[in-house]
Amino acid sequence: MKRVFLIVLDSFGIGAMEDSASYGDIGVNTLKTVFSSPFFRMPHTEEMGLFRIDGVKEALSYKHSDERHTAAIARMRERSRGKDTTIGHWEIAGVCSPRPLPTYPNGFPEEVLEPFRKKTGRGVLCNLPYSGTEVIQKYGDAHVNTGDLIVYTSADSVFQVAAHEEVVPLEQLYEYCRMAREILQGEHGVGRVIARPFIGPCGGSFTRTPHRHDFSILPPSATMLDQLAENGKDVIAVGKIKDIFAGKGITEAVYTSGNAEGIERTLEYLDKDFEGLCFINLVDYDMLYGHRRDVDGYAKALGIFDDRLPEIMGKMREDDILIITADHGCDPGYLATTDHTREYTPFLMYGARVAPVNLGTRNTFADIAATVLHYFGIAPVFEGDTMLTGAGLTPP
Repeated sequence: MKRVFLIVLDSFGIGAMEDSASYGDIGVNTLKTVFSSPFFRMPHTEEMGLFRIDGVKEALSYKHSDERHTAAIARMRERSRGKDTTIGHWEIAGVCSPRPLPTYPNGFPEEVLEPFRKKTGRGVLCNLPYSGTEVIQKYGDAHVNTGDLIVYTSADSVFQVAAHEEVVPLEQLYEYCRMAREILQGEHGVGRVIARPFIGPCGGSFTRTPHRHDFSILPPSATMLDQLAENGKDVIAVGKIKDIFAGKGITEAVYTSGNAEGIERTLEYLDKDFEGLCFINLVDYDMLYGHRRDVDGYAKALGIFDDRLPEIMGKMREDDILIITADHGCDPGYLATTDHTREYTPFLMYGARVAPVNLGTRNTFADIAATVLHYFGIAPVFEGDTMLTGAGLTPP
């Protein structure tokens, strides 16, 4: 049985794209920034070929002992107009977005907030772009005292609702987010509505809990997930993958509390019999370190993943393929903003039958989806070129 394990290192960009300045991102490079940390170490990923991807060696001024690598490698260019989680994952799965999802740098208009207040029966606090950790400190007391919901956004296409778990029970908060999702369609169809529960005493320091939940807009067209499921293959989602695709095309899913659990669930699925795709998102790089501009924390987290790579590879079967990539950048050294950065992403494909070749710079993340489908003998219904034959594999 053929299996593909596709791991997204959320926000692990490898250098500014040609159009990054038009997104407000000048000279960004997530990998270069974390490489400067004394805590950076990724020997196993380096052996796969990370530093031999187009542009990486030059950016890092890094000298290799030799030019050999064990994986097929490529630099991925995002064709979609955006730099957020939803658009990045959609393109990895084959759907390119020619128009960016709507953002709200001045907050949401009344035509959104008025029906939201009416449906929830609660008022709204904030309604501005904000850091998630800062917004609950500023508005947390008012929320606890009034019961009004903290609504905020970011540079991404998100409608975020923060509430204290003792004021608004989790299931009620999730229901409010479902209401928002129904409202936010069409012109105001943001990529994600996100429940952001928190705890803590009034007048003290509030803390976000791990009970976040995302409610994504449906992909506008068929993805590789849909095609795999329609052809009788398993599509297993680990982490927030199910939320990003609103459950569409997914046959089995498990949520995780962060990278450590995501890696453990991946190892468990490596021991299971199935035929199809296991699609994994490791979110901590973005959520805990990129947005918080924590260079050393980001570097340490990458090292922890790298430490587990031999264990992951050791469980792979002869016909298994491991793909490691990312959905966008979030350069923790870029201080002009705390948001995502428009960057190329890495592609590393490893397996017993995969030739260690450099496949150059690709024109779209959708080449990953085409490659996965090609491996299972399925013709993609979207634009994207397979990298399978270039890596020495013959599809059925």
